[in-house]
Amino acid sequence: MKGRFVAVNDKMQSGYRYALSEPPGKNFAPDFQPELTPRDMLRMGVFCGKYMTDGRGEFPASWFEGAKLSPAGRDCALNFFAVDASQPLSVWRAKGWIHPDDPRGWFQWYCRYYRGRRLPEEDRRQIARWKAMRRHVRQIQKNCEPGDIFCRKRQRQALLHWAYDSQQL
Repeated sequence: MKGRFVAVNDKMQSGYRYALSEPPGKNFAPDFQPELTPRDMLRMGVFCGKYMTDGRGEFPASWFEGAKLSPAGRDCALNFFAVDASQPLSVWRAKGWIHPDDPRGWFQWYCRYYRGRRLPEEDRRQIARWKAMRRHVRQIQKNCEPGDIFCRKRQRQALLHWAYDSQQL
């Protein structure tokens, strides 16, 4: 695995390369245990179907089999909970949440991490952000009947965007 590189050339990055140092889906940080894989998330419906419609070549084709994508534009009906739970990328940029290596944000980081890329400092930052999403899990647990997946749909969709499976709550 060590020494394998991925070249990226899409609408948001050109000439970017990264090394894969871990096997796909393995050797995650001990405090990072996402409940969903990128493939699961794309199949369930995330980011109104617009995410990574131009970047398929970077990731395994199997991730996109059955994915709910909308290359023509955002279609929030494709989201698992059929609600918009995203902020525009411009907001993420303004808040300083975007790292230059991952101009599309957290999900792009997660996809690359899942594939085996490791950037220790950025990994720590993104894992801390992922852990902070647990507050939404607690809100659902506090305010919803167990198994009612339609309670707090926007929060549940947001959790899905962060690889949490709120169907289990």
